[in-house]
Amino acid sequence: MSTSPVQELVVSGFGVTSAIGQGAASFTSALLEGAARFRVMERPGRQHQANGQTTAHLGAEIASLAVPEGVTPQLWRSATFSGQAALVTVHEAWNAARLQAVPGHRIGLVVGGTNVQQRDLVLMQDAYRERVPFLRAAYGSTFMDTDLVGLCTQQFAIHGMSFTVGGASASGLLAVIQAAEAVLSRRVDVCIAVGALMDVSYWECQGLRAMGAMGTDRFAREPERACRPFDRESDGFIFGEACGAVVVESAEHARRRGVTPRGILSGWAMQLDASRGPLSSIEGESQVIGAALRHADLAPERVDYVNPHGSGSRQGDAIELGALKACGLTHARVNTTKSITGHGLSSAGAVGLIATLVQLEQGRLHPSLNLVDPIDSSFRWVGATAEAQSLQNALVLAYGFGGINTAVAVRRSATES
Repeated sequence: MSTSPVQELVVSGFGVTSAIGQGAASFTSALLEGAARFRVMERPGRQHQANGQTTAHLGAEIASLAVPEGVTPQLWRSATFSGQAALVTVHEAWNAARLQAVPGHRIGLVVGGTNVQQRDLVLMQDAYRERVPFLRAAYGSTFMDTDLVGLCTQQFAIHGMSFTVGGASASGLLAVIQAAEAVLSRRVDVCIAVGALMDVSYWECQGLRAMGAMGTDRFAREPERACRPFDRESDGFIFGEACGAVVVESAEHARRRGVTPRGILSGWAMQLDASRGPLSSIEGESQVIGAALRHADLAPERVDYVNPHGSGSRQGDAIELGALKACGLTHARVNTTKSITGHGLSSAGAVGLIATLVQLEQGRLHPSLNLVDPIDSSFRWVGATAEAQSLQNALVLAYGFGGINTAVAVRRSATES
């Protein structure tokens, strides 16, 4: 990896759809207010009843989705919930970055996330279990990862390049990295990175709970207390529906188009632990942080803020703080985005990047919910209320099952200084 990008890359627009707010404006407001929406999930296919017992998986679910302008009713009806969220979110990012005038063959799309439509597939399997020969034709495409690629490239006439990348909970940030590389290599002039909404069913919820990753029903009667990254009472991660889309292009290309950047991508890295397990390692996380900072030509002491992976996993949170400490980042401000949004899995890294960009713009750090007794009090935690803070350089982290570590360094745009 080179020590610095050959051309400065910027985020020229983004879109976000989440349980706390749909669209960047409502998302930003809810984030800074710490307005979480955790409860026992009610979306069909999220709970399971057997032997008189019903599961009580907690999470944060999106209230509803409005059909974006220009999306036909036929396309909307044929899309899964993950596909609909992608259409809504890319539509916002597309308009925010003013991509209408960019030739379609110079635009790319990278979708972060694989196997993201599981709940929809489970519902269809259950509905047609006794009449398999009559299975809807849509199943033939929705079980494939390319379905979201097809939906978005068709709707927005994207002809440059597109593919999916799978990095588990690092998928969204990995998509941003791949989008940046696509622009640097000049395959396209603009590339949209999507952290897809992972639509989990009760199978995934139960499997993640069984392995000790997802929170139990300990807080079923107090769901607002359940999501508590870096807190000693953490009980595992709490799921949160979300989709994020980030538009990446060179600073020069954005300038020629008259688009004001929302932030600068100053460096990035991906490192592997060479491990199949669910936990990363201090060594792997330290390596990816160091590599991203070197790529950005950024000394650790110049990092003002870290948006951590911070899922709420007891072991994972402790490992992450160990890596931050090893990299000399205890001076940086830290908060917990997932304590408000929940853990979007495949979308988490993209949503974390968007949360970081809006905090850089606003000069305010969002609160950390339920961080009552931090597992390490030596860090400069943001407390239960938002804080004003002048920020210049930030680091966004995302880690995924299978030893996948990603880090992206971002800088406040000069136009905001």
